[in-house]
Parts: sequence; structure tokens; C-alpha cells
Amino acid sequence: MLGASLTALQATRAMGANDRIGVSVIGCGTRGLLGEVLQFSKESNVDVAGVCDIWKQHREAAAAQVAKTGAPEPKKFVHIEEALDSPAVDAVLISTPDHQHCTLLTAAVQAKKDVYIEKPLAMNMEELLPAVDAVKRSDRIVQCGTQVRSFAPSAAGRAFVGAGGLGTIFKIEQSRNAYSPYWEGYARRKVAEADVDWKAFLMSRKPRPWDADQFAGWMGYHEFSLGPHSQLMPHFIDLIHFVTGASYPEKVTAMGGTYRWKGPRTAPDSIEVLLEYKEGFLVRYNSTFGTNANSFLKFFGTRGVMDATRWSDPWLISGEGVTDADRIAPGAKIPEAPSTPHMKNWFDCMRSRKQPAAPIDAGYGHAVACIMADESYTRGRRMVHDAEKRTIHEG
Repeated sequence: MLGASLTALQATRAMGANDRIGVSVIGCGTRGLLGEVLQFSKESNVDVAGVCDIWKQHREAAAAQVAKTGAPEPKKFVHIEEALDSPAVDAVLISTPDHQHCTLLTAAVQAKKDVYIEKPLAMNMEELLPAVDAVKRSDRIVQCGTQVRSFAPSAAGRAFVGAGGLGTIFKIEQSRNAYSPYWEGYARRKVAEADVDWKAFLMSRKPRPWDADQFAGWMGYHEFSLGPHSQLMPHFIDLIHFVTGASYPEKVTAMGGTYRWKGPRTAPDSIEVLLEYKEGFLVRYNSTFGTNANSFLKFFGTRGVMDATRWSDPWLISGEGVTDADRIAPGAKIPEAPSTPHMKNWFDCMRSRKQPAAPIDAGYGHAVACIMADESYTRGRRMVHDAEKRTIHEG
């Protein structure tokens, strides 16, 4: 049963400024969270106490990656219960398939572990609300893995917008395209049934015989990952919320399907999403797999445009497209602003017990947007969010 019982010592352990933080990565694939932990381990006084994965090869490779740095080889766990039971583990980084996120997050906070949880936070409202409530009932530090908000240009863009630099924002758009779906590379991995725990992978999903493609290429299956609007769009949506101060959309409409890459996988290869915010702006997101062309990310305001297409580089601004007297002057640049890397921020907050850069409310916001988009896509109806009741419905 997920949510292991703790000893009194584990439950009451207080973390001092000089205590080493023991972390375990849950899901040791190519996402790179282990590398980020190792990057800041010395500076933040962190140990990789464990690596946990139901796929033997991933587990062994992660342990070897840690040992290669000269650190002691971490404990190798097959299941999260083992990591949650370990007194050496203070915190976990959950980087598993999407359909497992809420179950594992809830188990971790109930086991008194701080958590870094990958996006998307949830795939539906039925799993989202209990997980959010479990976090809020706890005293755990939970960082949602929408790390783009912690990039230096994002902090600068937020400050620029907050100071009125773009005027009143009325439209934000991202087009994020690629020649082939991101799940294709993952699906080519060779996996033997004997090396994995297939039942643990399925978790709450309907039991079925072993399927190597579903295991290796899970991102391409709507049952395990909704599609680009839940894998790629969360970064964009969370960035909008961070920059503008909005919390979640009010209305969402989406259309999509598989137009280029036909096959057994069920996630759409193209999606168009329109989101309306009560703050007074419209958002458009789209992904198309079949072309690398026409990718961009832009904020449109009454003073001009802010181009965040290369979001890890300084964003560009101009008065292009407007004729108002106060439009952005030629050659203007966004002033720099301080920022802290997302992983380091989580480590810092585990010591200070302050809320991190992307707390659970931020996760709720991006999850609501993604769920509304998927409900609209699958139902063929516009979806409305009732913020007071925390529900979504057709409307």
C-alpha cells in the first residue's frame, strides 16, 4: 500500500541548516532531474540517498551516474514504498509517467517527504483535487517541475510586465512544432518484460498483457499521457501565470487529432487550444508534429510585443504592430532581474520551509488548463472552470 508508515524519528526529524538532505529520484529516465541534483549537491549539501525505478536498466544506470561523481553509490529501490520507508530519504523527485503523478505525490507527502513533482501535475480533476488537498494538509515543501519560471529571462519578463512595460496584455501565443512526435525516440527503446514491473507501471490503469511499446512509448498513449497539451503546454501556461499573475483560465476550447503520424499510439499529433482568462486576455497554444517550422512564443500588449520564443535567452521587445504614442521605443531592452535555478530553489526552501517558486497552487493552475484542454478536445465542447467549486463543466 502506498503511503508507508514512519517511525517516530522519521516523522519528527527537523532539518537544520547544516544537515545533509537525502533525496531519492523516483523514475530515473532521461528527463535529467538526477543531473540537476548532482549539479547543486555540494553547494546545497545534498546526498543522492536513493534511486528508484521499476526498470532495471534505468535503476542501474542512475546509480552508476551518482557513483561516477565520487559520491557513495545510492541505494537502489524498485518501488516508491521502499524509498518512502528509508530513514535516509528526506525528499523525493517524482519523474514517472503522468498517470502516476498524483498517486505518488500523495503517498510521498503522507510519508513526510518533501517533493519535486514533474509536470503535468494531474491528468484529470478526480485525481488533482485529492492530491492538492493532501499537500495542503501537510507541512511538506512541494515544488512543481515547471522550471521555465525560474529562468533568468522569465524573472526579467515578469518584472517588465509588472512595471507596465508592455502596457495591457490582451493576447499571448505559442506555436511549438517538431518534425516528429517527442515520444518516438522513447518508443524506440528496447525493453524486456523480465526487466520491469509491468503491474507497477499500470498502477490504476486497466490490467492487460505486457506491451513493450506502451511501456517504452507511454507518452504517445492518451491513457498514460494526454498529449502535447499536457506534456508541452504546461511550461507555456505556467509561464503565462508567472508573468501575468493569473491563476488559471476561465474558458477553454480545443481541437486536434492525428494527421501526420498514423499508428497504434493514441495521443494527438496536432492540437489547437484557445484559453480565455478573466484578467482580460486570450491565449492560443498549438503543437503540430510534421514540421519544424513556425515555432514562436509572444506576448502582445498595448505598447508592443515581447518575444520569448527562445525562453532561456534574453527576451526581445519592440513597438512593432502598434501606433500608440507610448509604444516601446526602438532598441529598448528588458532590464535583468535576479533568479535562482529551480532545483536549487527547492533545496533552499526545504531548509527555510518557505514556499518554493512553483508551489502546489501553481501546479493546480497549469493542471486545470491542461485538463480543460483535454476535456474540450475529447468532448468536442467548450469547457468552463468554476474556481469556487473547483470543477469544470461544458458551457
